[in-house]
Amino acid sequence: MDGETLIVSAPLCPLYEEPRPDAQRVDEVFCGWPLILLEDGPDLWCRVRTHYGYEGFVLRSQLTTGGDWRSRPLQVVRGFFADVTAAPQVEAPVLATLPRGALTAPLGAPRDGWQQVKLPDGLQGWLKAGLLTPWLQSPPPVPEEELRARVTAAARSYLGVSYRWGGKSPQGIDCSGLTFMSWFFSGVCLYRDARLVSGYPAHPIPVERLAPADLLYFPGHIALYLGEGRYIHSTAQAGSDGVVCNSLDPAAPDYRPDLAEGLLAAGSVFPL
Repeated sequence: MDGETLIVSAPLCPLYEEPRPDAQRVDEVFCGWPLILLEDGPDLWCRVRTHYGYEGFVLRSQLTTGGDWRSRPLQVVRGFFADVTAAPQVEAPVLATLPRGALTAPLGAPRDGWQQVKLPDGLQGWLKAGLLTPWLQSPPPVPEEELRARVTAAARSYLGVSYRWGGKSPQGIDCSGLTFMSWFFSGVCLYRDARLVSGYPAHPIPVERLAPADLLYFPGHIALYLGEGRYIHSTAQAGSDGVVCNSLDPAAPDYRPDLAEGLLAAGSVFPL
């Protein structure tokens, strides 16, 4: 039914520009993420909208209604990948492998470092409890400096991940995927593309006001500011091919003149 909210059941679900597997990948969503059904078809595909307003086509087989799973308090995978095992033992059979950002419903309290979980398709198993963290849907009540530090730490944790167009996972991530996921773990959903859009948390600020965790906008590219003229981004440039740090300082050895000289705008989720 159009307008229905469905839940991603696959560990990682690509969104495509058109309803065919060889179409351009425009985004990725993870197990447990909600999607609004816009229209069914053709064939095995449906058109959906993410909870942050992005649209694309997905395979209907990768979605489920979720049942009572939606009403449970959820936790998010913070490890790069997390195995769901049949028992709370590392040698137990692996039932599923979830990427960072996937959502699970905990069943009871942790036990000896393990957490029993339920997935949207009804599968139950065990995850290492240290690989989970509460799913935040709004920023935590911490001082601004601490929140900024949390976001930059999340971004740095992706260092070395390869570049993937439309990617948001440790398998591969693009520039706006990196900034999105850096803020996701602090309860903020940025716009998915490399531009400022009204109605989303980031708003323009003077470049002179940049502080860690703010955003840098270039033609077709976005980065997260780290402070002291440095930034982190996911780039397909030969020799980088993924998440790296660069500098806006022409005297720095990792200065990127093609980006620094084309800086279009700066943005922040914090009020001026």
